[in-house]
This record gives sequence, structure tokens and C-alpha cells, in this order.
Amino acid sequence: MPRTSLTRPAARRPLIVLLAVVALLLGAGVAPAAAEPNEGGTKKLREALEAAAKGHIEAKAKLDNSKRRQAALTGELKTVEGRLVGLNAQVGEVAAQSYRLGRLSTASALLNSASPQALLQRAAELDVMGQRDAKRLRELTDAKQAAAQAKAAIDNEVREQQKQLAALAKRKRDAERALATVSSGTSSGFSGGSRSASPAPRNSDGSWPSESCSVNDPTTDGCITPRTLHALRQAQAAGYKRYVSCFRSGGDGEHPKGRACDFAAATGGFEDRTATGGDKAYGDSLANYLKNNASRLGVLYVIWYRQIWMPNTGWRSYSGSGSPAADHTNHVHLSMY
Repeated sequence: MPRTSLTRPAARRPLIVLLAVVALLLGAGVAPAAAEPNEGGTKKLREALEAAAKGHIEAKAKLDNSKRRQAALTGELKTVEGRLVGLNAQVGEVAAQSYRLGRLSTASALLNSASPQALLQRAAELDVMGQRDAKRLRELTDAKQAAAQAKAAIDNEVREQQKQLAALAKRKRDAERALATVSSGTSSGFSGGSRSASPAPRNSDGSWPSESCSVNDPTTDGCITPRTLHALRQAQAAGYKRYVSCFRSGGDGEHPKGRACDFAAATGGFEDRTATGGDKAYGDSLANYLKNNASRLGVLYVIWYRQIWMPNTGWRSYSGSGSPAADHTNHVHLSMY
């Protein structure tokens, strides 16, 4: 009996070791070991890209909001100008009548009245006519003032739009200068990903609300912003369900802020090799889906297969340090506003 009790644990050890090795091998396919630790090159480059893209998105939101206000003001001005036509005609009739007949005073009404009752009736009629004419004149004055205010407001919106267009041009130059260190010029982009995403919530003026890393990241034990979670869920709902990793505590950039996700191209997770075949097609479609839905989701930029997309530059070539992770040929990187 003692001999048997001593040998059982020893007999189990090889089985336990084997199971541990198998578990390790099975888990290796989804480990994010081949993800790029610092997306977008150097810290200086990442900060420049973020500033250029955010500046573009903010200026574009202000420009769109100004255009909406201008359209509303133009409609308001059109309505007021239509009222002015009618009011001018009415006031013109009053003036013509006064010219032909003269303004009937109380004294002349008295002289032309056959009886006190007729005088009172005529006086009452004159009072009603005076009130009516005064109302028309007030309405005409108010309408002219409203038209002038609408025109001035439209002029202000035009100036605001010129200001935001200048800001957009500046942000584009900033982005191009930043990308000059890692890009050789424009690129062709990718195909696929035509499905539309449900838009993320915006402020009433069309801008994106400020968000912090406040919700649980379903891909890690960290946190992400609500807008990043929305983009992740929309991508998965569109069929992009391969391995994803969002929050990362190390390094800088958007990952530690909960505003970035890495989508593996391979079915088994991040692999230290360049995607080909179906994996490449999957990444192409996903990258194009994120680009196509950038304004709905709040996308800052997308990096995939030696190309980077920003809202103010479109697709540009992109070169990392040469590894599949640095060149983003094994995963699609998404940065969020």
C-alpha cells in the first residue's frame, strides 16, 4: 500500500506536464505577442498625427454645423422676404388711399356727420383703420429688421466657414509634414467593407463628445472609451470577428487611453508574418470598412499593410521598421477620436 501511494503522484506528473504544454500551444495562437507596442512610429510622430487628425475632425464638424446654420438662416430669410412683399403691398395701399382721400380727422368727420350717432360710428371706423394701418407698419418694420439680422447672420456664417476651411487646409499640411518621415506619397487603398455602421452619438452641434477610458474593454482586462466600444461592436456586427486587442497599458499613443484597437488578420490571432490570401483580403475589407465609416464612428486614423488613412489625407503609403507588426501587415490598427 505505501509503495502504491508513493507512485501515483509520480505517474500523474507526465500527464499534467503534457496537458500544460497542450494548453500553452493552444493559447499561443491568440496571444497578442506580435502586435506593435507603439503604433504609428515615434512618440513625436504619433502626437503629430493625432493633432492633425483631431484638428481636421473638429474643424470639419464646425464647418458642417455652420453650413447647417446658414441653410436654416437662408430659409428664414426667404420666408421673411416673402412676408415683406405682402406687407409692402399692404402699406402701399394705405399710402395710396391716404393720398386719394386724405386722412379723415375727427373734425372733418364731425362736419360730415348727419347725427351724433353717425359721428360716433365714423370715429370708431377711423380708430379701427388707424390700428390696422399702424399694425401693418410695425409688421413691415419688424420684417425688415428680421431680414437684416438674417443677412448679417448669414455673413457671419460665411466668415466662419472661411475660417474653418483655412483650418482644414492647415491641418492637411500638418498631416503631410508629419507623414513625410514615414510615407512616400499617396496610395491606392483597399476594397471591400461597403456595409454602413450605425453612427455613434454626437453633440447637438455635430461635434464629438469628450470621453474617457470609462467602460470595460471586452478584449482585455482594461478599459476603453464608449465610442471605441461602439466602433468595435459595429465592426464585429459587420462580420469582422477575428481576434482583437484594444487596451494596452504599456507605451503611449491611443491604446493606453482606450482609444485604439488592433484587429488580427489571421484566424488564429496575431502572427509574426505578413498576411496573404484570405487573411490579406480580410484585412483589406476591414480597413476599408473603417475608412468608409470614419465619420459615423469617429475614426482618427487607420493603419494597414504599409498604408495609413487619415481624414485629411486619404490613403498614404506607410513604412515601419520592417517587421509585420511595425508595417501593420499582420493586423489592422484603428485609432479613435
